[in-house]
Amino acid sequence: MNEIKKEGRYSRLYRQIEDLLKKSPDKQAAMATIASVLYNKIDYFFWCGFYRLDGKKLIVGPYQGPPACQTLEGKGVCLAAVERNSTVIVPDVHAFPGHIACDSRSRSEIVIPVKNSEGQIIGVLDVDSKDLESFTEIDQKHLEQIVVLLQNIP
Repeated sequence: MNEIKKEGRYSRLYRQIEDLLKKSPDKQAAMATIASVLYNKIDYFFWCGFYRLDGKKLIVGPYQGPPACQTLEGKGVCLAAVERNSTVIVPDVHAFPGHIACDSRSRSEIVIPVKNSEGQIIGVLDVDSKDLESFTEIDQKHLEQIVVLLQNIP
């Protein structure tokens, strides 16, 4: 998908997600809604979902796509995003030291930290693609805006 088309799609999806989350009863329902909308509306998303932070490990939360690793500990892209407190874009997951392969078909990945209203990391939004170099700064900008919508949902 070219960058102009990507910008437009994300802008429309942000408004759709923002509207849907107005009716969300809690954070888990909101995460399920976000994962579903993104997975079903962006064709290069192979897996899209959340991992919730539990001490030093991540536990799978609402997601769309093939079966996922239930817990992530010690290494990997998702934990790197938590440790760095910033988004991690990986053009080729096989070149990322310590990558955890939940599905061997994943080739590139983006992970965005999810924070609560106090600014503490409570999990991550993890998105995988079957293609190399799927994610750009446009994905980062818009996915970061989308996860901010979760901050004030109980």
